[in-house]
Amino acid sequence: MDVKDKVIEIIAEQAVLDVSDVTMDSTLESLGIDSLGLVESIFAIEEAFDIQVPFNANDPSESDFDISSVATIIAGIEKLVAEQS
Repeated sequence: MDVKDKVIEIIAEQAVLDVSDVTMDSTLESLGIDSLGLVESIFAIEEAFDIQVPFNANDPSESDFDISSVATIIAGIEKLVAEQS
């Protein structure tokens, strides 16, 4: 399973949606994921890929990690995974 598929699976699980309901253009807000769901998603992603996501849950706007859409999240995770290996 590649990064894209795994991230979409994690996001779908948090949103209690089918994987097919999560598109690259989806925002977490449009999927019904609140701030707690976001934090849980980040933890699940970190665990799945054994990475540290530079995300500040207390002040998301201060984070270097772009969570504006599913596509930007996947791009960020792919970059972190590549940097780690």
